[in-house]
Amino acid sequence: MFPARLRPSDPDQLVGRRHFAPAVPVLIICAVALLALITSEGLAWLPLLAIGPALAAAQCGPYGVIRIGLLAVAVGAFLGIQGAEPLRTQAILLATPAAVSLASCGASALRIRRERVLAAVRSVAEAAQNALLKPVPARVGQFQVAVRYSAAAAEARVGGDLYALLPTPYGVRLIVGDVRGKGLPAVSTAALVLGVFREAAYDEPDLLDVVARIERSLSRNLAPDDFVTAVVAGYPSDGRMELVNCGHAPPLLVGESGVIAIEPTRPAPPLGLASLGGDLPSLQIVPFAGGDQLLLYTDGVIEARDRGREYFPLLERVPRHVCDEPSRTLASLHDELLTHVGGRLHDDAALLLLRKPVLGAVRAAADLPSA
Repeated sequence: MFPARLRPSDPDQLVGRRHFAPAVPVLIICAVALLALITSEGLAWLPLLAIGPALAAAQCGPYGVIRIGLLAVAVGAFLGIQGAEPLRTQAILLATPAAVSLASCGASALRIRRERVLAAVRSVAEAAQNALLKPVPARVGQFQVAVRYSAAAAEARVGGDLYALLPTPYGVRLIVGDVRGKGLPAVSTAALVLGVFREAAYDEPDLLDVVARIERSLSRNLAPDDFVTAVVAGYPSDGRMELVNCGHAPPLLVGESGVIAIEPTRPAPPLGLASLGGDLPSLQIVPFAGGDQLLLYTDGVIEARDRGREYFPLLERVPRHVCDEPSRTLASLHDELLTHVGGRLHDDAALLLLRKPVLGAVRAAADLPSA
């Protein structure tokens, strides 16, 4: 699923690294002792024993650093006895690993304290992220669904891209959007859009009214130069998909005739810019039969560049990966996207794939156990 350098590490390998890391300072101390014994300038190597406790501070707790420090001082004292240097000189040389050990012990305690604070902050952030972008189940209503999301910010799972999909009294409705900007302001705007959409999708029979409620909310809360591009879709009845495109990249319809980009019949400005003029959003109806798939995505996908500054050709790559399992389709497509950019995306990227199973195939699968 992931390229080799991005694939999560095997748990057994991680355990092996954790057990091996504390042994590195000991190996360094042994190497310094060996150099001191085989060279004529034996005591000149003793200050290098401080490397052991200094390195242990990054891996071990305070007690572990103290043990490494005591080992370094003991090895230094043993080497000092082997030499002919005055006791005063030996004490001065041993003061270096002893002082570094004490300082490293304090640094280790401070590191552990900060790691605990960071773990608590991360747990709160993960709870907030899960509340913002709720996990999408593999099946919503009569549709198979898959989502892939990559945030550009390091250690983050959400950014300026947004998506939501939910069953309503008026059929399954969904939104995929892209907030202008990055960071916390973009996340705040995304939370605002998702909150209004989840409420309006249940209340408004008309999809255009859902979009209008989002527009009114953004006009009251966004800065004049902020906006959100989005595609809002709904499936009110069999064989019919409704789309409202507000300045967003065109969705891709995957059907028997191939992969088609659904360009808006009447381009509309992004959400939040209606007050500046332009055409109002229009409702576009697209045939959507059993076996058809609808791929919605954000600009981070089609604007991803490789080392030659070439954009990712999404329309050309989708046919290579399409199958009857949306999760497998997006997994392989996402892997190719990461390969194209060299391993890491520099912008938020979201992919949402919706597939309507063939009715006959669903009934056959349901009858298979009884047969």
